[in-house]
Parts: sequence; C-alpha cells; structure tokens
Amino acid sequence: MLIAKVRCSREEVWILIHIEIQSQYEENFPQRMYIYNYRAFDLYQKPVISLAILGDERVNWRPDSYNYTIAGCEVSLKFPTVKLLDYEENWSELEASSNPFAIIVMAHLKTKATTGKLPQREQWKWKLIRGLYEKEFEREQIIKLFEIIDNMMTLSPELQSSLESKIKQFEEERTMPLMSNMELRGIERGKEIGKEIGKEIGELRGIERGKEIGALENARNYVKTVLKTRLGDIPIGIEQAVDQISVLSILDELLKSALTVNSFDELHQLLEQ
Repeated sequence: MLIAKVRCSREEVWILIHIEIQSQYEENFPQRMYIYNYRAFDLYQKPVISLAILGDERVNWRPDSYNYTIAGCEVSLKFPTVKLLDYEENWSELEASSNPFAIIVMAHLKTKATTGKLPQREQWKWKLIRGLYEKEFEREQIIKLFEIIDNMMTLSPELQSSLESKIKQFEEERTMPLMSNMELRGIERGKEIGKEIGKEIGELRGIERGKEIGALENARNYVKTVLKTRLGDIPIGIEQAVDQISVLSILDELLKSALTVNSFDELHQLLEQ
C-alpha cells in the first residue's frame, strides 16, 4: 500500500494507492479488489485508489469492476487495469524505454513465453541483463533490476552456470559489476564455511560442503527477496520455515511458487503440504 499527498481544489489531501499484481486467472479477483479497497479505507479513513496489474496469459480476462445489488442497496467499485500481455505488441517501445518498469515487463513476458524452453530463456535473460548496463542506469538500479530478473527467469543449474560465465566475461570489459550483492554474499559465505569445515574433515570435502551450504543460503535468499518484493514484509514464521529448508530442489520449487502466490496465507498452505 502506497500513501501519497496530492493537491485537490487547492487543498492537500492524502490518498492511499493499492496496487494488486495478479499473475494468474482467479474467478473472485474483482471481489478481492473490493475487499482490499474497503479494508484500506476502513483502516486509514482516507480515499483509496485500487489498481490491478494482470500478468496472466488469458487475452480476454480483463476484470475492471465489482458490484452487487440487493434489496435496493447497490455496491460498486471500478478500478483501472494494466494487461502486461498487451505490451508484447509494443516490444520495440519497451526496449527503447528508459523506465525500469519496462525491463521488468520484458522479463515477465519472456518468462511466460519460454516456459519449458529454458535455452531460449537463458538467451533472453542474458540479453536483458546486458541491456541494464547499456541503458546507463545507476549502479544501484542495475543491481536491484538484476536481482529481479535473476529471480524471475529461473534456469537449470547448467544454464545458470553458462549465464554466469557470460556475466563474468562481460564484467572484465566493464567497470561496473552486474553480479547481485546477494549472490556475492552467498559465494563468499560458502567459501568461509568451506574453510571452517575443511579444518575438521579435510580441505577438499570442506570446500564441497561450503559450496553446498553457500548454494542453500543463496537459494533461501532468492526466495525471500522475491516474497518481499511481491508481497511486502515476510512474517517471521514463514521466514523461519524457509531458513529450515535444506534441500535445493525444494527451494527451487518454492521459488517458483513465490513468483505466483498472491498472499502469504497461500504460501503458508504450500509449506505445510
């Protein structure tokens, strides 16, 4: 929920902006938009603007209102929507845009388009990452956008390794590193743990164990970054549950779920399965 102060009729007023990102079809989505709108108004007693960003693949699903009438009483909410699928027809405009959101939209569209086509996804992921620097974004913007793209466009370990090799080669030609801080911390942490374990069970086994733990920590951080970016502050219970997962394949599946769930309650149900 965003809060903004605007001038209306020469008076400053506060408004609440509720932005709902919906990545898949949901029959009751309009009702949920209405519920969130009136709950926000009830909580803050300020005008509420509700906006919907639709990231699904159904061309004709474009909910923009909720209403019902009973016994002479009528309730109605109309809200603006943005259909990300529409931007496929304006791809050249997205590529030319200097708006960071254009990069995120392109990453989303290509993630959807390359489902089950990971080699193609790797190519598009590399193109988008390389484009971050070419658009001359600020360093912090590049790092944040890189993390979003990296978390959204998941790859197999082999293709991810290939991508990282391209990034390292690109870094040698540039002065600005593109590796995310999170990934670098995971690598460094893996090395540190590897050294500590190596003192007890041997250097070789220690390094391998360090890499494994570093990879687990990295995967957990990816999941939490996606959840915080999409849904806000992570409840302590869910964060602890993520930190207790020690199987990479489970974390990979959880990352996919983090990109599609619409609430922490929905994620909590998945964690209990």
